[in-house]
Order: sequence, then structure tokens, then C-alpha cells
Amino acid sequence: MSMNGEYLRITPEELTRALKDPEWALDLAEEIQDAQEDNETPAEDRHFTTHQTWNLLDFLLKRSAFPVDIVHGEESFAEADDWGYGPPGYVTVDRVRLAADTLTQMTYDQLIQGIDHSELAAAEIYPQIWDSPTSLDWARDLFTPLTEFFQAAAADGHAMVIWLD
Repeated sequence: MSMNGEYLRITPEELTRALKDPEWALDLAEEIQDAQEDNETPAEDRHFTTHQTWNLLDFLLKRSAFPVDIVHGEESFAEADDWGYGPPGYVTVDRVRLAADTLTQMTYDQLIQGIDHSELAAAEIYPQIWDSPTSLDWARDLFTPLTEFFQAAAADGHAMVIWLD
């Protein structure tokens, strides 16, 4: 079984309700994920996954002094149960906007600049696949869609719920 980074765009009203009722939020996340499987317009998606690249992205973003924790969320749900690998976190609307603006100003090549694959192995970045320099390209195909997902959330005034599943 693998650990995947999961994201759910929600309105400020949904965030308020989710913080009071995390079980409702989990049901909402599952409902949106199920409905999205048949969606043919990804720009309207409310769910996104970085699959197993979450730990690599976390390492790279922290190294670049990224101003928002977009891998685990900046706040945690105080009363939430485990959503897979711990309780979810969230990012407020204003912080989603900051993350989207900052992501727009960077490229994946800038994120991996100066990184050697052996650093990832030494840091025990999940999953342990860091046996060659080309392994750094593993998350490249997810970086642009993640940026676009945050841009769409910011444009719609959405907050973000984030969890590992």
C-alpha cells in the first residue's frame, strides 16, 4: 500500500462546517472523489492527488523556503480521526492565494536546482527510489497540475483540505 498526498478544494463555508464536523468533511471528500472519477473537465476538479510524490515535494518546497505548507496543511483538524495516515490539515483562503501566487513564480527545474539524488536517499524521502540522478524528475509531471489546482482554488476563493491516504 502506498501513501498519497490528497487535496480537496472547499468553500470557506464548507471549511467552517468541516472544522466543526470532520466526519462530514471526510464524507464530502469521498463523495467528490467518487463523482470526479467520471468528470471530463479537470479544470473544475475539486480533488487532486500528488500520489506518492508528496514527501519529495515537501522536501523540495521546504528547501526553497516556500511560505505555505501545501503538503500537510498549516492547521490541523483538532477533532478529526485518521483519514489514512493521520488527521487532515487545511490551508485558509488567503494562504491558498499566497501559495498559488508563489507556485506561479517557480518552475520544477528551480525546485530541484542544486539537489543531488543522494540527498533524497540520505533524508529517507518516501518512497526510497533515489538511485539515479533522473529520479529527481519523478514529480515533474505533477508540479504544473498542482500549481494549476492551487490557482483555480485561489480564483474561486477556496480553502484547501490536505491529507495523506
